Parts: sequence; C-alpha cells; structure tokens
Amino acid sequence: MKTLVIGGGGREHALALALSRDPQVDDVHAAPGNPGIAGCATLHEVDPMDGTAVAGLATELGVDLVVIGPEAPLVAGVADAVRAAGIACFGPSGKAAQIEGSKAFAKQVMATAEVPTALAHVCDTIEEVEAALDAFGAPYVVKDDGLAAGKGVIVTSDRQAALDHAAGCGRVVIEEFLDGPEVSLFAITDGETVLPLQPAQDFKRAYDDDAGPNTGGMGAYTPLLWAPQDLVADVTRRVLKPTVAEMGRLGTPFSGLLYAGLALTGRGMRVVEFNARFGDPETQALMALLESSLSALLHGAATGTLGEVGLPQWRKGSAVTVVVAAEGYPESPRKGDRITGVAEANAIDGVDVIHAGTAIDADGDLVTAGGRILAVTAVGSDLTEARARAYEGIALIKIDGAHHRTDIAAKAEQGTIEL
Repeated sequence: MKTLVIGGGGREHALALALSRDPQVDDVHAAPGNPGIAGCATLHEVDPMDGTAVAGLATELGVDLVVIGPEAPLVAGVADAVRAAGIACFGPSGKAAQIEGSKAFAKQVMATAEVPTALAHVCDTIEEVEAALDAFGAPYVVKDDGLAAGKGVIVTSDRQAALDHAAGCGRVVIEEFLDGPEVSLFAITDGETVLPLQPAQDFKRAYDDDAGPNTGGMGAYTPLLWAPQDLVADVTRRVLKPTVAEMGRLGTPFSGLLYAGLALTGRGMRVVEFNARFGDPETQALMALLESSLSALLHGAATGTLGEVGLPQWRKGSAVTVVVAAEGYPESPRKGDRITGVAEANAIDGVDVIHAGTAIDADGDLVTAGGRILAVTAVGSDLTEARARAYEGIALIKIDGAHHRTDIAAKAEQGTIEL
C-alpha cells in the first residue's frame, strides 16, 4: 500500500513513522512534512488547506490512502476533495468535522444522543457570558466555539480573566467545572463499525503540578492501569456509538478518528470535548504500542470495511511521551534556536524523538520552528522504565530556553491518582 500523510506536526510524524514500520505499507509520502518526517517518508510541498492541491498530489503519486492529520484541513473539507478524486481518505467530511469545529454543534449532538457531558450555555454576547458565569460559579470554564489549536479553553477562578478570554473569542461555550482525572479515548470508525483504541492521558498545563496556561499538550502516557476496567466498553456504549449513530442520522456520517476527551467525575464519566482527528501528544504514545497494522485500520475506515479488520491489538508495557517546548510557549514561542542531541536520544533503546516544530536553517542546522518542538516518546516493560527512558532522552537534547514538564505520568507511576 502507498500512503500520503497530510500535515507537518508531531501527530503526523508519529503516524508516518508507524506506517513506515507497517509490513502492509510499501511507500510513505508526506506533505508538507517536517525534518523528522523526512527520515521515514518522502516529502512534498503542498498547502494542507487546499483540497484541490492535496487531491492533485495524491493522484499524481498514485497513493492508495490519504491520511489527513490536522483539524483545520478537515473542517475546511479537504477530505471531501480527496474522496471526490476517487482516492480513499482517512478523515471526516467538512460537515462531520464540525463536531470539533464547533463546540456548540458538538453539544447539540451529545444532547440528542443522550451522551453524558457537562452542562453548558452557548453565549454570543458579553451579557450572556456574565449570566452563564454567575449561574455556574467558579471555577469558570470558557471555551472558544471554533478551532483554537488546543489553546481556546480557560479554566480559572478569576472571573475577570474568564470575561477577558470570552471577549477575545466571539461565540463561546460556558460549562460547569468537571472534577476528577481526564482521559483521552480515541476510536476509529467508518460510520458504522466503531473500534476504540486503548485509553491515554495527556497533560494540558504548561508546567509541573498542572500550573501555568493551557497548551496543546505537554506529554502523555498509555495504558492507564488505574482506570476502571470497564471504561472502554462503557465509553463505547454510552458515548462513541451513540455519537456516530447521531451523526449518521443528521446526514453527516462520521468516518475517521473520533476523539473523546473525558472527565471521570464524582458523578460518573462525562465528555469534556470531541475532536475529529488523532490527538497530539497522545498519538505518539499510542502509536508506539500499537501491534496491529495501522494502514489496515485507517484504510478500513476510509473504505467502509472496518468491520473486517478486527479490534486493535497492543504490545505489552507502557509508553510515555514528554514534549519539549520553545521559550515563551504557549503565549509567544521563540523560533530559530539550534537543536542538538536528537540523534543521541534516538539511539536509546525504545526511544523515538518525534518532530513537531522543527526546520532546517540556511546553514543546514536543525532549529526550532514552533511552540512544541519535539516529543520524546519511550516504551518500556512498565511505566517506570518508559518514564526513565523518556527523560534520559530529554536530558540529551539541548535547545536554548526550552522547557518541559518533569512530572509526566509521575502520579500514575506512584499510584496516587484518585478516582
């Protein structure tokens, strides 16, 4: 099988790397890619937001499957253009991707499908925002209705900060605060069959002990040995299948990756958000442990034959991903700093350094080109070994001003997560 991965971030590197190691894949291409993806795929120039250009490149290359990584091209309908060209595409239609593109739309779907989620108000004016904040009380949860690269949410006890965030967003969704640990559960679906992956947990705050601003994610790990044993079955029955069924009923059938962000609260499981694509950085950890053929899963979803593929199988052990971020991330990340030590970190047994915000400068050096620079992903026989390998790799990488969290998966390793 010949595949084309669209995008140039860490999620796309993790997917391209997994496809390159898949015995069923003969050739991997990526566009526009990044310096890390160049090590496992042939890169091409393309605007990921231009559906005609993406479809044209896929046709020119003669690929069997296009995998669209980022959310913005999906919401823009790039998958529709690829399918219109007669090429199998993993990713929902533009209309179906609104389950991520509009939090208000997602709330409507959940309400109709009777999916457990936080109580919420959709607000278009500052007066509506003020009333909703007062109705729910602190801590305040304010979400930009549209796409915001994982940084459109504020959770704060400062009412003025909540108002300021809302004022900069336009339409917002104000929600009740959900307590308890958060879990990410991905499912691959062709609109009929729904195959859940194993749960993962990511870390949104910039600094240790969940301090600092929200980010796109500073690390992740899988599996979650502390989670309820029936979690996947429960979420599949109460969240994933009803949502996919409701999307079909609405005339916007969803095929691709449905990501459910969950809170395991004192009142039971609740959906925090839906995404319409692989999450970052959970994808890095999940791909490191996936035993099944990734191409078979993605192609099955793209062609409506997922029921013939079977449930995903997983390697034993644990995987931990730690993100290295640029100085100033997430507010104003600095670019152009030289990166060293990647080859040395990659040489550690069980470690893959996944590129996200990197580039090659005029002198041929690897430099920073985004907020989240690298995601050091390690596997081990257990969480302790995986964490040790990940941080061993982190210690070898040198980037002026960069920062990372030192507590990724620490509570899970210590057994101190409370449900």
